[in-house]
Amino acid sequence: MFDPRQLDEAAVGFLTERHLASLTLIRADGSPHVSPVGVTWDVDQQLARIITWDAAHKVRLLEASGGGPAAVCQVDGGRWLTIEGTATVTADPTRCADAVARYAERYRQPADRGSQRRVIEIAVSRMMGRV
Repeated sequence: MFDPRQLDEAAVGFLTERHLASLTLIRADGSPHVSPVGVTWDVDQQLARIITWDAAHKVRLLEASGGGPAAVCQVDGGRWLTIEGTATVTADPTRCADAVARYAERYRQPADRGSQRRVIEIAVSRMMGRV
């Protein structure tokens, strides 16, 4: 277990290196929906952010449920880190711009989605892994 408010240098480094991740959400029938994503970590707000767009299945799942449990996990060989928490979706332009800037810093500049841009924010409740 990690304390997200006091991550060590290795964990912070792992969360800033370029690694893709998998996002797991729970469908209404209780089955998991897993999709590949890029994720960024905001140490100040204790949020994992995933940029996406309005028509993405993961967005529709969260909007239909009003948000819910989520886990995002990145793996690199024997190193791994999972962030669990409550996921919500936002279309707020300021929050979307912040998420896009963070994504561009970690990965690359994403395509412009205009008003279709959405951000999944996961408020962390638990972090675990081996880094």
